[in-house]
Amino acid sequence: MRQGSQRDFTQGSIPRHILMFSLPLFAGNLLQMLYNVVDSIWVGQVIGKHALGAVSVSQPLIFALISLVVGLTMATTTLVGQYRGAGNEEMVRRTIGTSLTLLAVLGGIVGVLGVALRYPLLNLISTPEEIIHDSAAYLGVFMGGILALFLYNTLGAILRGLGDANTPLIALAIATLLNIVLDGIFILGLGPVPQMGVPGVAIATVIAQGVSAVWLVRWILRKTDLIRLNRDYWRVDWDLAGRIFRIGLPAGLQQAVVSFGMVTVTALINSFGPEVVAAFGAAQRLDQAAFLPSMSMGLAVTSVVAQNLGAGKLDRVSSAVRWCAGLGVLITAVVTAVAVIRPTILIALFNREPDVLAAGSLYLRINGWSYIFFALVFVLGGVMRGAGDTMSTLVLTIIGLWVVRVPAAYLLAARMGPAGIWTGILISAVASFLLHLGYYATGRWKRRALVGAPATEHS
Repeated sequence: MRQGSQRDFTQGSIPRHILMFSLPLFAGNLLQMLYNVVDSIWVGQVIGKHALGAVSVSQPLIFALISLVVGLTMATTTLVGQYRGAGNEEMVRRTIGTSLTLLAVLGGIVGVLGVALRYPLLNLISTPEEIIHDSAAYLGVFMGGILALFLYNTLGAILRGLGDANTPLIALAIATLLNIVLDGIFILGLGPVPQMGVPGVAIATVIAQGVSAVWLVRWILRKTDLIRLNRDYWRVDWDLAGRIFRIGLPAGLQQAVVSFGMVTVTALINSFGPEVVAAFGAAQRLDQAAFLPSMSMGLAVTSVVAQNLGAGKLDRVSSAVRWCAGLGVLITAVVTAVAVIRPTILIALFNREPDVLAAGSLYLRINGWSYIFFALVFVLGGVMRGAGDTMSTLVLTIIGLWVVRVPAAYLLAARMGPAGIWTGILISAVASFLLHLGYYATGRWKRRALVGAPATEHS
């Protein structure tokens, strides 16, 4: 079988595999940040604050609508990785065919619902009258082209399950660069293209993702034999579909739980005034940058664990966890040191007003320590996803957010003000790590693998 740049994680040096696989994942996360930042700059600087608000208010709705499908793409990565590790290439191809067919159907349904219900959904979250029409226009175009996003993400998930992080990175680079160019064309109205404002931003995104998805399809067809054009290949294997939903539904719900939890904490932050809100906004961007290395390690360990569990090589699974956790903590510790020791310099990158600098610096001095614990949570959560044990990660996430973070933030805020919220987030990070570590130590996640050879302790 032609395998392109796919990696066999069941053989060879674990640390080398992790480094070579996680680096393009890290670069991809950076590109994704650039993708979002450039959109915000174009909209905020060229069109105006109402347009920026219209795009921003649409994002939580889009995330909620696609969270299930995001979960299914994670399930695809897990199953493809486990079947590849077990050496069952026929099931690898059947999983890919079933996943693509399911995602096409679900994408069509989600797209139609998103377009048809855009105004009721925007009213549900109390979208201001000044921006609701721009928000609806953006949401309508984006959801109308959602199949491109689903295809793009599903193909990337398939390749990561097969150990190929380089090809999805190239596809993301194509989408990012094309989006930057098309934003300018559709917003400014260059050449024969009229000025389109907010809808133009969505059109640029849909086209960029569509082109990238087509590029991925062509690459897979030319470099591998993973996709077949005969009719039997596209028939849904309902047993496989059941496995995909069994893994994907909890993973999708976990995304929604995280989003809703952050919305609840943000509502509390909003009550302390614009300076604290601005400080939190700046600090959140730093949080995202701090999480990039450990998120990449979490994605890497998912694929490594999936393949080695499929092959029954538990010693390599343990080795991968140790290396990913160690590297994640080592890199994140440097970020934590800078955040805790020199927080003002970091906040000043976004805003230099004294009240914002003070509030943001306090956030980083307290919450900067959470980066290390979250790094370990990302890795341990990645292990469980690689095993297909997404129900446990959902339960642990619910406990960490709703039993610890939200109550702690509200209780401590009443006594300490904004510092109480930041302390509540830190407490929840420590609690989440301890919960994940405790469950990992039980070894139950190993028994959740849906496919695989008999377990061995030999590499």
